[in-house]
Amino acid sequence: MVVLNKIYTKTGDGGETALGNGSRVAKHSKRVTAYGTVDETNATVGLARLHASGDMVSQLAMIQNDLFDLGADLCRPDMEKDADAEYPPLRMTDTQVTRLEHEIDAMNDILSPLRSFILPGGSALAAHLHLCRTVSRRAERLSVELATVETVNVAAVKYLNRLSDWFFNASRIANNDGKDDVLWVPGANR
Repeated sequence: MVVLNKIYTKTGDGGETALGNGSRVAKHSKRVTAYGTVDETNATVGLARLHASGDMVSQLAMIQNDLFDLGADLCRPDMEKDADAEYPPLRMTDTQVTRLEHEIDAMNDILSPLRSFILPGGSALAAHLHLCRTVSRRAERLSVELATVETVNVAAVKYLNRLSDWFFNASRIANNDGKDDVLWVPGANR
């Protein structure tokens, strides 16, 4: 259980922060940037939830919880030392990825195939879900970049890759099952 008695600690005033294993790194490090963007994704999901209803509310709540798991995973380097840790680190699993895939497939069964790219927008929920999609894509890019220099859980990267696809399909569901999608018209304003 997490206990936060005091929100500010002053330990980051010099531009460093502690990772989950206690080591200190620059706040602009690739790892902190990656899990910070996962946190940013979570905040955008919170905004989307304000506009959601039905099953999407609970699905978005599960995603928010997963994103905290993902942040915990990314803030804990040294996966090879997991077995020796006093408290086993929280790691993303393929089960979480598979759940997203099943939800994506269920949404896809409802949607008609696209014949054009769509513009972010339509309903308020769809617009927020498109924002979730783009921020999660950035979190994925940053996590992939981190993986070029440090060890990153493969399931964490897979989750982020599926998540942006989930948001895309969910945005279409939010637009009257795709009927109210805003279609891109190439060269329309020339």
